[in-house]
Amino acid sequence: MTKLYLMTASELAPLIEAKQLSPVELMESIMNQIDEVDPEVNAYITILEEQALEQARHAENEIMNDLYKGPLHGIPIGIKDNYYTKGVRTTAGSEILQDFVPDYTATAVKKLQCAGGIMTGKLNMHEFGGGLTNTNPFYGDARNPWDLQRTPGGSSGGSSAALAAGLSTLATGTDTFGSIRVPAALTGTYGLKPTYGLVSGYGVAPLAWSMDHAGPMARSVSDLAIMLTYMAGYDPDDPGSIKAPVPEYYKYLNKGVDGVKIGVPRYFVDRSEPEVINTFQSALETFENMGAEVIEIEIPKLDIASYAGYLVTIGEGSSYHYNQLRHQPEDFASDVRIFFNTGTLTTSPQYVTAQQVRRSLNEAFQEAFENVDIIATPMTPYPAPRFKEDWISQNQEIIRDYMPFTAPAAATGIPSLAIPMGRSSEGMPLGMQLMSNHLTEKLLLQVGNAFDHYN
Repeated sequence: MTKLYLMTASELAPLIEAKQLSPVELMESIMNQIDEVDPEVNAYITILEEQALEQARHAENEIMNDLYKGPLHGIPIGIKDNYYTKGVRTTAGSEILQDFVPDYTATAVKKLQCAGGIMTGKLNMHEFGGGLTNTNPFYGDARNPWDLQRTPGGSSGGSSAALAAGLSTLATGTDTFGSIRVPAALTGTYGLKPTYGLVSGYGVAPLAWSMDHAGPMARSVSDLAIMLTYMAGYDPDDPGSIKAPVPEYYKYLNKGVDGVKIGVPRYFVDRSEPEVINTFQSALETFENMGAEVIEIEIPKLDIASYAGYLVTIGEGSSYHYNQLRHQPEDFASDVRIFFNTGTLTTSPQYVTAQQVRRSLNEAFQEAFENVDIIATPMTPYPAPRFKEDWISQNQEIIRDYMPFTAPAAATGIPSLAIPMGRSSEGMPLGMQLMSNHLTEKLLLQVGNAFDHYN
């Protein structure tokens, strides 16, 4: 039998509902795994063992008294440390916020808790979301459980590492230019960047407010669907929140891909290493074997997505941190300080042009979605790299290499799903990206789930 700490929420929930598994037993399994493994993986900044076990006992009591709330009831969830949590330290991976304890909880976390989810602790991250490696000089680097000498990706590296190592059943992440999808791809886990505004960003420390996405991370597509069902929804406290129907996504997963049209732009394939391309081609053949139609397409202006996404991110990020950058620049990690300082050089015309490019890029994607339902690409051009001694340059290098793959969905706000598609010759996970049109998460998850179960 699969160890409890590695089981998915979709597997655990029926056992909890049937009173065959106690949330306390599950939480003890997670906490024992944290005690044993996290000193090396370093997925957590703050572990809430006593609080989590107390809430697990409370959940058990509710369930035994027939007050079962649904598939998140009693499920352990790790929270990325840029989500505000009332009464619990929230650092955003920065020494600047090492003693910050919010007096309210982020809307997305509150929704998960109201559904019965139990917070295991606050997860490690690249400082303020400003990188894709999760090197962190203040709280230590989060490490890839498949090879501790490699990055788990960032900035949600603690979330992906926790999932891969069985240190939490579910996790939250944020994605501005790939920070959910890259970590998922590099650790063999799953991540969803929803449509911009579908999940509230209220109470999440911002990186770039016009591109920040809050979303779920997990060990299966079905678990992402469960999380999204409870995380999504309009929030008047978030200016970017949108009013849209929120179905129970996990109830619409098993329709397969027969007749689904999947578009493949060469732009992404041509930037990937050979073994990534070969694994991706095999994944496309799998879709065809399941009844999908795979079509090579061209989307104009993809080559300017990185420019637009990067300029907006550093411009908005430096604006948010401007006073700290002016008066106490040494308080930032070196790589993040360089990242934000670059943003202070952004001019208003450059920023406006970047926003115009985003609109133009969105129009190009809308034209593409008139002919296909899903767009498939490799998620990263190569597997998780080993940490380098020059970690500052490495972060800049990985941002440069990965942004062509992540920026298009981030800049346009369309939903994007990262799922495993195979392994490298060295046994490291390789990820595939599936994108769909705005507010079509139901279809996106359906297609991802079909691939997940076929393999």
